[in-house]
Amino acid sequence: MQETRLDTARIRAGRRVIDPIFLDTPLYRCEALEPGLGCEVSIKLETANPIRSFKARGTELVASLLADQGSRAVVCASAGNLGQALAWSGRGRGLDVTVVASRFAPAAKLDRIRALDARLELVDGDFDTARERAAAIARRDGIRLVEDSLDIETCEGAATIGLELVATPPSFDAVLIALGGGAMATGVGHVVKALAPEVEVICVQPLGAPAMTRSWRRRRVVTTDSTDTIADGVAGRRPIPAVLDDLLLVADDAVLVQETSIVAGMRMLLDHAGLVVEPSAALGVAAILEDPDRFAGRHVVTIVCGGNVDVDAYRRWVGATPPDLTTA
Repeated sequence: MQETRLDTARIRAGRRVIDPIFLDTPLYRCEALEPGLGCEVSIKLETANPIRSFKARGTELVASLLADQGSRAVVCASAGNLGQALAWSGRGRGLDVTVVASRFAPAAKLDRIRALDARLELVDGDFDTARERAAAIARRDGIRLVEDSLDIETCEGAATIGLELVATPPSFDAVLIALGGGAMATGVGHVVKALAPEVEVICVQPLGAPAMTRSWRRRRVVTTDSTDTIADGVAGRRPIPAVLDDLLLVADDAVLVQETSIVAGMRMLLDHAGLVVEPSAALGVAAILEDPDRFAGRHVVTIVCGGNVDVDAYRRWVGATPPDLTTA
């Protein structure tokens, strides 16, 4: 494999920095899903932690580095989950954290960022508008701007998921990874291709937010004017060139799925796995639903990457309110 920006030795070392509460997340075969999907399915569950997503694997590395350097403040743009993660990791290391987000982001995610003692600034517009504002704050205040997927720590933190996947039997044939900015896709993809190159790395993105998938297919950055998807966590419009370069080296395929399939995937994960997930976390199941022949007879791992959902929105999408959401 050609070299990406990531380094496997650094990724292994990063595990010693990340709070163990975010490591060694459950990986298990979910037989209840298999009749409806037509293949053997294992779930890598990244929601069973204090922020209900995989993002803290990366922010733990960022915050630890900044604390060691004597930094006192940091800023990021977030669709919601990165902001929670940076707030959690920064709070534990004495960092003042500012998160810039769209005012249209899910209220549950915004409320949790505030609850973790971060300063939250809301902007009119989408995630890419928030990125621009966060960069302006970093320049004005002379503080570190954390850019998800561009900053190697966010990718290498997510890559520790890959170490856990390849170290746990039984072996699998393909891994389905939600694709947004690319931190998880490039991180997990790097490790899988380095240590288990026979495994197919398949990235999944909503049809309503296709910029990174189109870029991967055309092997150059392709931007879009807007996004239209319930999967807010992966709804970027402007891929980062360096991240695309890495993705081109580690991804075997990138596919787009419809909103109806995402909702169906969320419902299946609730009904057959007892999991309340946000739309981005159902992308892998959606991909299997849309192309069952591709996965028939294979052992597929899907990474359930986030579980931060707005109760009312979840009810509209899935048509149910699980008991644990009534008090969320």
